[in-house]
Amino acid sequence: ARSVSKRYPGVLALSDVNFSLFEAEVHALCGENGAGKSTLIKVLGGVLPRSSYEGELLVRGASTQFGSIRDAEAAGIAVIHQELALVDEMTVAENVFLGNEPRRFGFVNHGRMFDDTLGLLRRVSLDIDPAAKVRDLGMGQKQLVEIARALAKNARILILDEPTSALTDREIATLLGIIEELRAGGVSSIYISHKLDEVFRL
Repeated sequence: ARSVSKRYPGVLALSDVNFSLFEAEVHALCGENGAGKSTLIKVLGGVLPRSSYEGELLVRGASTQFGSIRDAEAAGIAVIHQELALVDEMTVAENVFLGNEPRRFGFVNHGRMFDDTLGLLRRVSLDIDPAAKVRDLGMGQKQLVEIARALAKNARILILDEPTSALTDREIATLLGIIEELRAGGVSSIYISHKLDEVFRL
């Protein structure tokens, strides 16, 4: 991100921000409430379209313009928000591939979706049935389903917005371990947190 500025009526939310993220890097983003973290996430994740801010985004050195969240996802960037965006009444597999369903002859290929979800759940060390309803999962499991969904879209950059705020110590340890494993596989993360012990561990 080069010289990114974003102004709302009466508020300068971002002022000439420069930010770099390298492959297989976990980069912490810290700051008090109102520092502009959420606004920067919205720029990087395509929530704020290019026309609404000043500055430039580059992905792998190429200037990039995001008009939507889908554009950012196509560039390999996925945001996992503090308020999870899962549909409780749908299965894990349906959530992982929501809007991105594998198809065969124009119809959703449920067998492939189930098998692909199993593989993605293994990547995030989550041993659950892809046919399970999301409503029956714990908060830590839901967080990992969100990461699996990002990986289903071939995300190479994960933006995690205070991902451990509602997790137990054991779930936090699991999540941090997954982030480290993904980094070993070349996936980069932007980790937004007020918890400095987690930041320094990563």
